[in-house]
Amino acid sequence: MTRVLHTGDTHIGYQQYHSPERRADFLSAFEAVIDDAIEMAVDAVVHAGDLFHDRRPDLPDLMGTLAALRELNAAEIPFLAVVGNHESTRGGQWLDLFERLGLATRLGDDPVAIDSVAFYGLDHVPESRRGDLDYDFTPTADSERAADPTHRVLVGHGLFTPFAHANWETETVLNESTVAFDAVLLGDNHAPGIERVDDVWVTYCGSTERASASEQDERGYNIVGYDADTPGPAGVDIRRKSLPTRDFTFITADLNPGEGADAVRTTVGQHDLDDAVVIVEITGDGEAVTPGGIESFALDRGALIARVTDRREVDTETELSVSFADPDAAVDERIEELGLSAAALGIDTAVRSPDIAESNLRETVKSRLTERIENDPAALVPPERDDSDSSEATDGSDSDSSEATDESDSDADDAVADAVDDAADVETETDDTAVADSTADKADAADDSDTADGELSTMEDFL
Repeated sequence: MTRVLHTGDTHIGYQQYHSPERRADFLSAFEAVIDDAIEMAVDAVVHAGDLFHDRRPDLPDLMGTLAALRELNAAEIPFLAVVGNHESTRGGQWLDLFERLGLATRLGDDPVAIDSVAFYGLDHVPESRRGDLDYDFTPTADSERAADPTHRVLVGHGLFTPFAHANWETETVLNESTVAFDAVLLGDNHAPGIERVDDVWVTYCGSTERASASEQDERGYNIVGYDADTPGPAGVDIRRKSLPTRDFTFITADLNPGEGADAVRTTVGQHDLDDAVVIVEITGDGEAVTPGGIESFALDRGALIARVTDRREVDTETELSVSFADPDAAVDERIEELGLSAAALGIDTAVRSPDIAESNLRETVKSRLTERIENDPAALVPPERDDSDSSEATDGSDSDSSEATDESDSDADDAVADAVDDAADVETETDDTAVADSTADKADAADDSDTADGELSTMEDFL
């Protein structure tokens, strides 16, 4: 039996809620996965993309990742990986550097053998370019790297059918591939899941840390076994293992008529908030509540981070006061309403980043926009306008991916045009058929099969 640990969407370097502690959590989760792999003595670790949250990870995140990969290498466990959308670029990849250092293998068209299992890779490809894919993988009979395998496995990154928010047809991949696969190990969707497509096992491992408050189920990874005595999909066994991560405390305060902030504080105070990310949702028919006061209450009782959402329609004759307890969230909401293009969103991220000095801001914005123009001209196209002038957004599990149909603000277009002028020395060919490649947020698919206390579950339980 060949066993591999299937993980992905580690998003190392993500400073969630602008919190250094949360940034460290994402690296710690990856380190925990590597520790588990070594303890279980798996035959390989397979990473399905988005190792880093950004294509330019900072030095501490790089050094931490290298240290973990060196430990895995010292245990003689191969690290096989593909490139995800958060790190993809037409230039070199960090994964290529790790491969040159002898710490990783980048999967692709040619098979990589682990015992009698042949692994192939499919990096993330923007939706506008998928029509040109030929899925021309090298048959194992034509390769010296994987002779006579009992199983053939594709590792990919994208939103594939039949999972939520899919924009990539798994049937197309399987039918047009020059290799008959027994299993497809995927990343990009942060919600774990297992399905069968044309008798082939297709599975998402899920993310290793909560990149969004919508990801309420436990984080973890898959352990996939391949029985050499049972070729084909019948010899594939997929089990899920949960991963201990920082506590997210989800609290619902359902207010009765006449109840207000005091009742919310009472509800919040009944929970253990120590060092947790506290997410409070206010429902019911009670009075208007100022989120800032509740967030301060939770922080005073030991919460690392507190966020309060009150989306009720409260009837009142007095004008509600505005709370600036979370100005970043207010800006995020306004940015979402503008319906900016992917390039404009990248500029906004740079402008508001705490890691970019003002003296470097202009050069950073110019560099990022230049890279967009070179690698993905479609990113300059704003989302389709909504004639009804209403804004609509799909909310899911990947905190950095959203598919918006808001009407684009003319000021946003002017901002992009100004930035383009700064990068006017860049010459690029634009794909006539390119459209904005927006990645939908991952579905908040709560799966009853997730197991507590790190206990493995069988495929039958998972399904």
